[in-house]
Amino acid sequence: MRFTFRQLEYFVAAGETGSITLASERLHISQPSISTAISHLEREFDVQLFIRHHAQGLSLTAAGRAFLVEAKRLVQQAEALYAVVSETSAQVRGRLIVGCFSTLAPLVMPELAHAFTEGFPATQIQQLEGDHGSLIASLSRAEIDAAITYDLALAPGIAFEPLASLPAHVWVADSHPLAGHTAVALSDLTDWPLILLDLPLSREYFLGLFAAEGLTPVIGQRTTYQEVVRTMVANGYGYTLANVRPRSDVALDGKRIVRLRLAGEHRPMRLGIATLAAYRKPRLLTAFEQHCRAYISDSYIPGMAAPATEKRTRRGQETPPS
Repeated sequence: MRFTFRQLEYFVAAGETGSITLASERLHISQPSISTAISHLEREFDVQLFIRHHAQGLSLTAAGRAFLVEAKRLVQQAEALYAVVSETSAQVRGRLIVGCFSTLAPLVMPELAHAFTEGFPATQIQQLEGDHGSLIASLSRAEIDAAITYDLALAPGIAFEPLASLPAHVWVADSHPLAGHTAVALSDLTDWPLILLDLPLSREYFLGLFAAEGLTPVIGQRTTYQEVVRTMVANGYGYTLANVRPRSDVALDGKRIVRLRLAGEHRPMRLGIATLAAYRKPRLLTAFEQHCRAYISDSYIPGMAAPATEKRTRRGQETPPS
């Protein structure tokens, strides 16, 4: 056998991303190394695996698509050997594929993943982002090992462990007439345009808050990107509702937004970790779950202002000194 599992891994990354550049970014390997690995496999098996498009990436040939299926199977089997060793020794090692809800990923995952791999140097975390529905579907198909997401619609066979509760709040531009308020009710918002985060299940959650009080918001704009929402709000397009609590109050264009407490009783989003219920968890996944419990709670969430801290601050502001 004149090829390596590493070469197969490089090929799989290129096949899944359709790009040498993206494969390089995923694996943190130079582009020439990936190109060399692919060329070696093509020579070894005397087959063309990709069609190269100038400046437009790669397309798998028919043989390449069949090769990708078997290559992925071999790579997964090879990685499973690390799990076997981990189970029979005290060392936690191997690669974990973790999905994360797209609005949470830039806040939570960098610190969470880095701290885990620092604590367990023989591990790697491959991160994937998506909306809640796509993450749960990937988890059900065992394409990812775990998902950091919300307790929205959970499919049968999915176990969810809540870690922190994130109440909804309101964002407005610092020039908005409501910006000086400490809290606003949903009824205060219905005359203003709503910039809606238009992700599956997320939009139903936000619109459901209004429906529960017999209100209908005026939707000014829809977008699937949280940072687009924040920038539009900062530029005066309207207000939005959100559960994530970035520590920064500045949008990407440098304009400031103000976060207001949403008055009343509303169902919060529960942030947690989802896994397959019937799956016998290897030591690697169990260690990651324990790590998540230690790093995410109402008192501390990586990249965010913690809800419990804000509640204590608010009570301190509202309670007169004795």
